[in-house]
Amino acid sequence: MNTKRFVKILVMAMALLPSITDSYAVNPEVKWDSKSLIIDGERVMPVMGEIHYSRLPENEWAESVRKMKDGGVTVIATYVFWNHIEEKEGVFDWSGRRNLRKFLEVCKEEGMPVVIRIGPFCHGEARNGGIPDWFFAKGIKSRSEDPEFLKLVERLYRQIFTQVQGLQWKDGGPLMACQFDNEYRGHGSYLMALKGIAERIGFDLPFYTRTGWPELASPVPYGEMLPLYGDYADGFWDCSTKPTAGNYYKAFNFKNFRSSTAIATEQIKDQKEKLTEGDELYPYFTCELGGGMATAYHRRPFIYPEDAYSLAVVKLGSGSNLLGYYMYHGGTNPESGIYLNEVQKSPATNHNDMPVKTYDFQAPLGEFGQPYPHYYSLRKLHLFMDDYGKVLAPMEASFPMPQDLKKGEDSGLRWSHRSEGDSGFVFVNNYERLQKLSAKKGVRFDVCGVKFPSKGMTVPSGTVCIFPVNIDGIRYATAQLIAHRDGKIYMEQIPGIPTEIAIDGKVLKNVKAQGAERPVYKNIYLLSPEEASRLFLDSQTVLADVALPTVRKISDAKGNRHITIGVNKVAEAPADTDFENAAVYVVCNLPKGKEREGRLLNINYRGDVARLYCDGKLIDDNFYNGRPMLYGLWRLPEDVSELEVRILPIQRNMPVYFPKEADTTPGEEIKEVTIQTFLP
Repeated sequence: MNTKRFVKILVMAMALLPSITDSYAVNPEVKWDSKSLIIDGERVMPVMGEIHYSRLPENEWAESVRKMKDGGVTVIATYVFWNHIEEKEGVFDWSGRRNLRKFLEVCKEEGMPVVIRIGPFCHGEARNGGIPDWFFAKGIKSRSEDPEFLKLVERLYRQIFTQVQGLQWKDGGPLMACQFDNEYRGHGSYLMALKGIAERIGFDLPFYTRTGWPELASPVPYGEMLPLYGDYADGFWDCSTKPTAGNYYKAFNFKNFRSSTAIATEQIKDQKEKLTEGDELYPYFTCELGGGMATAYHRRPFIYPEDAYSLAVVKLGSGSNLLGYYMYHGGTNPESGIYLNEVQKSPATNHNDMPVKTYDFQAPLGEFGQPYPHYYSLRKLHLFMDDYGKVLAPMEASFPMPQDLKKGEDSGLRWSHRSEGDSGFVFVNNYERLQKLSAKKGVRFDVCGVKFPSKGMTVPSGTVCIFPVNIDGIRYATAQLIAHRDGKIYMEQIPGIPTEIAIDGKVLKNVKAQGAERPVYKNIYLLSPEEASRLFLDSQTVLADVALPTVRKISDAKGNRHITIGVNKVAEAPADTDFENAAVYVVCNLPKGKEREGRLLNINYRGDVARLYCDGKLIDDNFYNGRPMLYGLWRLPEDVSELEVRILPIQRNMPVYFPKEADTTPGEEIKEVTIQTFLP
C-alpha cells in the first residue's frame, strides 16, 4: 500500500469538513471479522499507541500525537480516569489537561482515530485504579451490578458523553471505539450493563472492547465486545526482587495462546492459559503489548529496546493483526488535591507504591515526548504492517517449534510462519530478555513449498526478523521487507545474516546494503537497520548535550530511613516527610524563555529516590534504576532559574529489585547534570 491507509482514510474525511456547513463528513465504514479490522472494505493492520491525555499538558498534545503518527501509530488509545475529572463528588473538571473534548479535536485534526477506555475502573497505576476516594466512604461495592454503583457510573458516562458528542465516528469524528472497565474477571453481565448505560446515553461506535484477560466467570454475548490482549517483558507488580521473576519469558516464544498469565499477578494468582469461551472467534488484537514498563518502589525493571521489538514480532508471528502498545507515550500525573499515584495505603488497588509524578514507562516516547531507541526500531515494523497488512492479515499462523518452552530454553531456533496459498512470512526470534540465546547454525526454512536459503545459515544471538516468501515477486529473501512505496521495495539487511534474494529465477547472494538511493536489483533497495528505522521520517530527532548547568550540594542526607514492608508484603516508598532528611542539591543557571524549548534537564545520579522541586513544589520524581532523571525545561515558569533536587541514599541489602545497570553502592550522589536538546 502506498500510504498509511488507516490514517489517510480519516485525513481525507476530515479534509471535507471546510466545504460542508450543514452536515457532517462521513467516515469510512469500519467492520471486523474473525481475522482483522476491515476499513472501507479492505483489511488493515492498525498500530495502536496508548497515551494518557490528562498526564500531559494540553499545549503538548498536538506535537505528541504527531510524533506518535511519525512512529507509525495509526490509532490512539487513552484512559479517562474518573478521579482525574471528579476529585470531589459531583464536581467535574474538564479544564486544561483534563479537557477530553479538546484532545479528541486534536486527534481529529491530525487524522488519528481514537479508542477511549472509560472505566469506571481503569488501573493505569492511578490511585484506586482511577476510582475517586470519596466513593469508598459510601459502602457500595465497586465494579458490580449494584444499582447504586451503576447510578454513579451513569453519571460518569453522561459527563464523558458531553465531551465526545459530535466527535463519534458516525459524525465524522475520530472516536472509533470504547473499552469498558479493565482487567475484569467477573460475570459478563456487568460489562453488558456498562455497555447498556453507554448506548442509552448516546454512545454509538463501530465496535467496543474489553481486556481479554483474565478469563471471565461468564462470557458476554458474541459480537458485543472485542477481547484485546497483552504481554510484557517484565512487570513492576511482581513481589519478587529477582531479575527474571514470573513467567514473562513466555512472551518471547511464538504460541497459539493469545493471552498472558503474567499481567496483574499481584491481584490474580495462578492464572491458567485459558480464554473465555468463544474468544477464539474474534480477531487477535492487543491493547497492552509492553512498549516499556513503569518502576514500582520495590521492583524497578530496566527495559531494553530489544524487549519491545521482540514482543511485537512474536505477536505478529503468533497471528495478531493489531498491535496495541501500553504505553507508547509516557506522562506525568496531574496536579490535584491529593497525590494520584497508586500506593499500598490507598483505599483500593493498593498493590504497589508508584512514583508520585512520573509515568515515563520507558515507553517509545517518554514522559516529555523524548524518543527512546525502540521508537525508531519499532517504526520499521509499523511501516511493514501498513504496507503489507492487507497481505498478512488473512494469513494463518503455524508453529513448527514447541510452544511451551522453559525460561531460557535454547534447544532450537524460535520461529513461526504465517501463510495463505503459496505466499507467507517467516518470523524469527532468537532473543529472550535477560537470557543469552546461542547462535543457531545450519538454519534453513521450508515454507509454502520454498526451501531457503540455498544452504544453511547462522542466525546470531539476539536476532529478531521477518523473511518474505513469494511476496512482491520475491520468491524468498533473508532480508526483512519494510515498505513498498511508489513502486519501490525497501528491505532491511539483518546484521550477521548474509542477504540472499531469490527473484526472477535468479538467486542473488551476499547482497550488500546500498541505502534508499541505490537499488540492489531493479526496484529493490536494501537498507541498514538504522536507515530502515528512519525511512520516510522527515524529522529525525536526536538528543545532544548542549550545556552544563551549575550544581551545588546544600546539605548531606541525615541517616537512613527505616524501610517498612507494606500491606502487600513489599517495601513501602518514602513519605513526603522522609525527604526532610534527604541530601539537597541546587541546579542553577538554567536557560530561560525560548532557550528552554525542546530542552531536557538530564540528572545522572545514584540514590534510592530523587525528587525535583520548583520553588518548594514537587514537580517530578524518580525511582532510581540506572537511568537518569529527566525534566522538560519548557514546563517551568518563565522566572525560574534554579531547581532543587532531593535524593535519599541507597542502603545496604534493601528489599528492592535493582537491575544490573543501577549502581547500588550505598549512599547518594549527583554524577553529572546536563541539558539536552532535540535536534532535527
